[in-house]
Amino acid sequence: MSIKGQGTRCVQGGYRAGNGEPRQVPIIQSTTFKYDTSEDMGKLFDLEASGYFYSRLQNPTCDNVAAKIAELEGGTAAMLTSSGQAANFFALFNICEAGSHIVSSASIYGGTFNLLAVTMKKMGIDVTFVSPDATEEELDSAFKDNTRAMFGETIANPALTVLDIEKFAKVAHKHGVPLIVDNTFPTPVHCRPIEWGADIVTHSTTKYMDGHGSAVGGAIVDSGKFDWMAHKDKYPGLTTPDDSYHGIVYAEKFGQGAAFITKATSQLMRDLGCIQSPQSAFLLNLGLESLHVRMARHAENGQAVAEFLSKRPEVISVNYSGLPEDPYHALAEKYLPDGGCGVVSFELKGGRKAAEEFMGKLRVFAIETHVADARSCCLNPATSTHRQMTDEQLLAAGIPAGLIRISCGLEDKEDLIADLEQAF
Repeated sequence: MSIKGQGTRCVQGGYRAGNGEPRQVPIIQSTTFKYDTSEDMGKLFDLEASGYFYSRLQNPTCDNVAAKIAELEGGTAAMLTSSGQAANFFALFNICEAGSHIVSSASIYGGTFNLLAVTMKKMGIDVTFVSPDATEEELDSAFKDNTRAMFGETIANPALTVLDIEKFAKVAHKHGVPLIVDNTFPTPVHCRPIEWGADIVTHSTTKYMDGHGSAVGGAIVDSGKFDWMAHKDKYPGLTTPDDSYHGIVYAEKFGQGAAFITKATSQLMRDLGCIQSPQSAFLLNLGLESLHVRMARHAENGQAVAEFLSKRPEVISVNYSGLPEDPYHALAEKYLPDGGCGVVSFELKGGRKAAEEFMGKLRVFAIETHVADARSCCLNPATSTHRQMTDEQLLAAGIPAGLIRISCGLEDKEDLIADLEQAF
């Protein structure tokens, strides 16, 4: 039968136990795998057969969990990485090289902004940041002959802008490049970007997918819809022979549905080794099994807290797309009809100093770098996750100095609101 419900996919996707086999995804905690002959192993090194020989490239536990995430997102192939940062880097670097150019929304996580603006720039890859609210014409003007990818976040961290996925996908495809969307905050339970035109989807699985702050990880999902061969000149890594793998042409040998992930695994994971451990993948799967239940509670708590904050005189503004007055409310109704997430950001009067004093009084919300798990937490991005950005860059990303990002966990919403009230 064909599974249609996300809840069923969360619980049973990716792994089917055979007769007498473990019901739960088994942890294959092994670096290496035995073969009877060198010929058998040689076929794996030549990508002529599927299987495992060294866990730096692939591991059965990780592959089972990646397959579940692919099912949840509606993709054709997926892989796990050591972190969300590694997932975004791999997704971009898999199709970019020195001399390439990326168009990215300016409203993204500070670490990803730094990855694009500083680290990848040192590698010879340039980036143009655009407003998530840019018109199609403005987005068009950001593209160059050497543009190879467009990037954005479904719900941006921490500005909480909502990406108009269809508009960004339309412009990306007009210029013959894929749209890569980081879908960490809504998860595929509340939004499936591929259904709106995204070509590649990434995740920091450390957040809601894990859900318990147990294991750092990332994931990349390929939609299988972008035709690499139709844009052969732009993506030689996928459409011309790979000398490091005996002249294999990934797009020809593995087709649209598997070429991207196969190349990222056999080339980037081989050389850079940003692997997720089998133990972490096992913990991630435990989180995925309850994702559909938890996301509803996170969104419910986020909505209640946002409504409370919007009525406080100490608050300049609240960012939460579930509020009717939020500038992204219409987009949220389109892309996030079942709710967004539990993350709310708001600007306090008094800037950094007021934000620090307020957070120091909280008792249920803990001051943490983390976000999006079972326990509620908070931080001031300007002095933590985004402190590498200038004031001008912060404003461009929608992150004023007095902004506080709070992540509503699974506690009772009445207790969360009471904690905020006593801090005021």
